[in-house]
Amino acid sequence: MNYGEGLTYVYAVAWDSAALRAFLSRLHGISGAPVFLVGENEASAYRGAVPDAPDTLAFVAGRVSRQEFDESTLKRRFEDLEWLEGIARAHHDVVQTVAARDTVLPLRMATVYQSDDRARQALAAQRDVFVERLTLLHGRSELGVKLYVMPGPPSAVVGEPSGAADAASLSPGKAYLRSRRAQHSERETRYQRAERVADRVEDVAAGFSRHRVRHPAQRGELASGPEENVLNDAYLVAADQAEAFRKALTDTVEDAEGVRIEVTGPWAPYSFAMPPPPRPEASPAPMPPIGGNG
Repeated sequence: MNYGEGLTYVYAVAWDSAALRAFLSRLHGISGAPVFLVGENEASAYRGAVPDAPDTLAFVAGRVSRQEFDESTLKRRFEDLEWLEGIARAHHDVVQTVAARDTVLPLRMATVYQSDDRARQALAAQRDVFVERLTLLHGRSELGVKLYVMPGPPSAVVGEPSGAADAASLSPGKAYLRSRRAQHSERETRYQRAERVADRVEDVAAGFSRHRVRHPAQRGELASGPEENVLNDAYLVAADQAEAFRKALTDTVEDAEGVRIEVTGPWAPYSFAMPPPPRPEASPAPMPPIGGNG
């Protein structure tokens, strides 16, 4: 591929610096193309900041094929799961590599522009939001917190009559109903226990971070085996507190029977890339679900 003739693919937003440019000179992204900065401190009709200022922004960018990433082709490609997985992995690898070194604002996969100058135009148009987000994310990483309810004992065991006389006195239908009632009761007990654990987890996590995003619980193919995911949150935690956060939450759930916690990360802050929707001023309404690392 002739990298100079492709579309401009943007991975993330970062603060522009000579050190970051040097670091990216060794990094490659989608299709092995070099990664570089498209900055507002470069000559452009859309420059939005004073050149060489310490708070100038840049897109972390690369080149992609026009034939592969034009709008009509992308619509078809997004149905090709194998292709999509490869692009998603390459996108994530670039973002995660930069995030390990600098504050980074991840962008949606397959965000492309016709040229670097068009990208700078978009950078200038969203400058205020980008600066606000990067300021919030400085020195922080995303950690995922999931709670799982463990499966109960088999139905053949739960609710089984305690003695031979009892067993003999029950018809198969009554024995089945007793088993189902006991199973339901045991299930409710596990959920109530998980709810209490979730409250404790939130209290402990609040001591480390005021910024939380609540994702939908994972279901279907995303679920982890027979366990049921009942909590799927993301927290923005100071980088030097990540391990203390992990230990505090793990210790909180250590003695909770039938409940398991999983703390993942640190990740690039995908869940905090953009501000949440504003709260309605009139009648209250349910808060919309949010979105990493799940």
